[in-house]
Amino acid sequence: MFSDKKQKNMDSNKNAVKINFIEPNTRIIGEIESKSDFRIDGSLEGKINTSGRVVVGKEGSVQGEVHCGYADIMGNFNGKLFVNGLLTIKSDGIIEGQITVGKLAVESGATLNAQCSMKSAAVKSIIDEEPKKSEKTA
Repeated sequence: MFSDKKQKNMDSNKNAVKINFIEPNTRIIGEIESKSDFRIDGSLEGKINTSGRVVVGKEGSVQGEVHCGYADIMGNFNGKLFVNGLLTIKSDGIIEGQITVGKLAVESGATLNAQCSMKSAAVKSIIDEEPKKSEKTA
């Protein structure tokens, strides 16, 4: 009776989203591949490739290339950032380099010094094309 309940709890924990932490005063140099989320409060120099969310905390810094599903930047980012979904730059966040995003949210006070590209799947032109004039012939 009790062992069945414990087994179900263990199985549900296996399916829960895992978060990888890079703690303050930790410096990582290299390449990381994962399907999980990341929170970076330390320093990362290199590349991250994940389908999850990347959060750079207030004390965190990233220099390199990041490919992710979503991102929240509260610290420093310098390099190339590719976000499939929403990139949120918080008021203390600083981004320099190149970014390619699906959606972008920038809070007041944030610093964005980057070449920015939006994914073009849902982008429509806001400039109306000049209507074509038709000529009538007799």
